Amino acid sequence: MSSETKRFLLEKASGIELADFVPSPCISVCRMDPATGLCEGCWRTLDEIARWGGAPEEERRAIWQALLQRAREEP
Repeated sequence: MSSETKRFLLEKASGIELADFVPSPCISVCRMDPATGLCEGCWRTLDEIARWGGAPEEERRAIWQALLQRAREEP
């Protein structure tokens, strides 16, 4: 993930825990990285992307937490 994409994702994540509505992490950079299996824009897996539309808010928050963990682990 580029530093700019990572920064944008982290900015988008701020305040999600207190929000009534959990926004999609999509930033319209929709390319899957074959090495990681993650979207290069939002760092979701194909499964997370597929589940998002029907996921309850609690699951969406869990997906965001997974994305933030991935961002923290990225060098």
